[in-house]
Amino acid sequence: MLIDSHCHLDRLDLDKLGGDLDSILASAEEQGVSHMLCVSITLEDFPRVLQLAQRYSQVYASVGVHPNEPDCHDPDASELVKLAADPNIIAIGETGLDYFRSDGDLEWQRQRFRQHIRAARQCGKPLIIHTRDAEQDTLDIMREEQASQARGVMHCFTGSQAMAEAALAEDFYISFSGIVTFNNARDLQAIAAGVPANRLLIETDAPYLTPVPLRGKPNQPGNVRLVAEKLASLRNVSPESIMEQTSANFFDLFNAA
Repeated sequence: MLIDSHCHLDRLDLDKLGGDLDSILASAEEQGVSHMLCVSITLEDFPRVLQLAQRYSQVYASVGVHPNEPDCHDPDASELVKLAADPNIIAIGETGLDYFRSDGDLEWQRQRFRQHIRAARQCGKPLIIHTRDAEQDTLDIMREEQASQARGVMHCFTGSQAMAEAALAEDFYISFSGIVTFNNARDLQAIAAGVPANRLLIETDAPYLTPVPLRGKPNQPGNVRLVAEKLASLRNVSPESIMEQTSANFFDLFNAA
């Protein structure tokens, strides 16, 4: 069994993938993918994300606003808590900080991040955190807002060893995407080899970050198998053990049925 812990089904280019969503999900099932988490980027897109989770039993959903979306509705914690009450919603996010794609005064990102952490603590659902070029501020806000009470995952991890250790100390999981298969990702591969097995997750972030050897093609949930196989090689274990462990970790973190 495989679980894609982070994808964006609502953003798949079905024409490029050569089929409809039913066929994409069927293809994922053929690869052993039993479940996937469709992650919200804006509240404007959230109804579509929720609709997919309501329609497909193998799809879970989250609610949140990505840090790279400045021109959209910005919810406070109470609004996020209300939206997260739907049983199909198992997480808050994705949220966090991204100083790579945004510039100027980014206090709005930090305030948005704080609201998401507060919502996660209030509703008891874990956080999906995106962080890029903002390690110290991300960790500072996590600690100040007591994100460890909600727990969560550092999605598509590309940070430093120190960042990984700090996140683990805050009771967070570390998720690896297709980036870990890239030939130039030596430092990341070394980190992936050492993350405790019970804190490890895998994802595609589809339609983005297609893993080797499919780079250049649109990504889809079935490709999470390639991430699992790469991690197995890096950790000198069987692919089956990675699949089993990361699936168990997903259900432990997200309390998903």
